[in-house]
Amino acid sequence: MDGADHRRFQAEALRQRLYAEIRDFFAARGVREVQTPILDPMGPMEPHIEGLRASDGRQQWFLRASPEFFHKRLLARGFSDLFEIARVFRAGEHGPRHRPEFTLLEWYRLGFDHRQLMAEVAALVQSSFALLGRALNVRELSYREWFAPLGLDPFAATAEQMAEAARAHGLEVASPMDREDWLMLLSAAVLPRFHRAKELLFVYGFPLEQAAYARLLPGEPPTAARFEAFLGALEIANGYWEVTDLEEQRRRFAQDNAIRAKRGLPPRAVPPEVEAAFVEGLPECAGVALGIERLLMAMLGSEDIAEVALFP
Repeated sequence: MDGADHRRFQAEALRQRLYAEIRDFFAARGVREVQTPILDPMGPMEPHIEGLRASDGRQQWFLRASPEFFHKRLLARGFSDLFEIARVFRAGEHGPRHRPEFTLLEWYRLGFDHRQLMAEVAALVQSSFALLGRALNVRELSYREWFAPLGLDPFAATAEQMAEAARAHGLEVASPMDREDWLMLLSAAVLPRFHRAKELLFVYGFPLEQAAYARLLPGEPPTAARFEAFLGALEIANGYWEVTDLEEQRRRFAQDNAIRAKRGLPPRAVPPEVEAAFVEGLPECAGVALGIERLLMAMLGSEDIAEVALFP
């Protein structure tokens, strides 16, 4: 056995301990584990995610990019708090932090808002690090505070001002980009440089351009009830206080398809089963997806996701 295999076997042993800890964590809170289909007729709606297709020669599916809408269908049918350790698939995901096949821990909590769910994510991550006898500092920043090191107000800055900030930090982009694209680029490629090592950081209060499926909160400016969690520079989780209104969800799907069309991507059709869940009534809830491999990387200090996979 070479050194790389030895490290992978160690990572796999930790993965199994982590799965046991996750199941104990949720059992203590009355959150039930579910197993949902891998074959998804819908495919990912989000414009920045592309799915992998599957076919049996007669019918076309996507390999699920997330179990999100299967979970929401269960919640609409009266299922209580739930979680799943789900294998998911996304096209074009390659690199030290990305793979086309990976594991998401996704869960939904009835009656929670995004701030309550942030606290639960912090508790789970802290209990995970406790497996290694380690403690974590936890910090929260508003989205506006997060951008402060760049000298930008992300709610007011123009695309050109954000382009100047990107260039000041070594990024050059030839093609024109709109505000949302610049916000995504800066938040992925620049802002994590300012994160503290060995710290769990929550960023909350996202601008409307990045609301995704989070409900909107009043204020000046209004914000989305969304958060992201980071361990050092590594993003590990993305959560929402979920939209539950049918018409609002329809608007979000239409916005996604409009962006997909602008980017030359095919539109997505919403299956009747998904629409029916919102017609039936999605209960008040908050949900989050947490990357298991990213969490393992942070726990082990790995720089490459291949180091925490048995088959790199």
